[in-house]
Amino acid sequence: MGAGDNRGMDSTPANRQVDARDRDGEGRARNARPRDGLGRPLPYGTDGVERQPEGVVRAPAATVAEAQRLLAAGKPFHAHEVFEDAWKSGPEEERELWRGLAQLAVGLTHAARGNRAGGPRLLRRGAGAVEAWAASSGRPRPHGLDLAGLAGWARALARDAERDGSAVDAAVRAPRLRG
Repeated sequence: MGAGDNRGMDSTPANRQVDARDRDGEGRARNARPRDGLGRPLPYGTDGVERQPEGVVRAPAATVAEAQRLLAAGKPFHAHEVFEDAWKSGPEEERELWRGLAQLAVGLTHAARGNRAGGPRLLRRGAGAVEAWAASSGRPRPHGLDLAGLAGWARALARDAERDGSAVDAAVRAPRLRG
């Protein structure tokens, strides 16, 4: 190797960009591709649905209202992100509640995408999580949420998705969070 020749010292091929990933305003990797209502990436330049902002701290009532609005609009992927914000920013004693609700929304997302195995599995996992949280906390209706009704909804949808094997209409099959 001659002076100033650093070939072999860098493992990046000369024809490849070192980091071509999309980044957010803070430099974190974040895919900028547009998404459809179920969170599936679309080709660059395609009109997608507006993304749910991440890291928003909301009061529980606002979380439930926003998630319900998104679910009713057939956007369970986006509702999942609202629940995820609550799970990450809320009080420790409620984290498993919000996590279970996020799993329900992801389960509906996968069922709406036609994922015959993953959708039902996530719906059942979410149902078990909200039931376990209700039992351990002694709060079956936190923030007006009907946890028993949501668990029943999730298990019924899981059975239907497995039996029918086709994608469900997320807006039609969206749960009512408050009974």
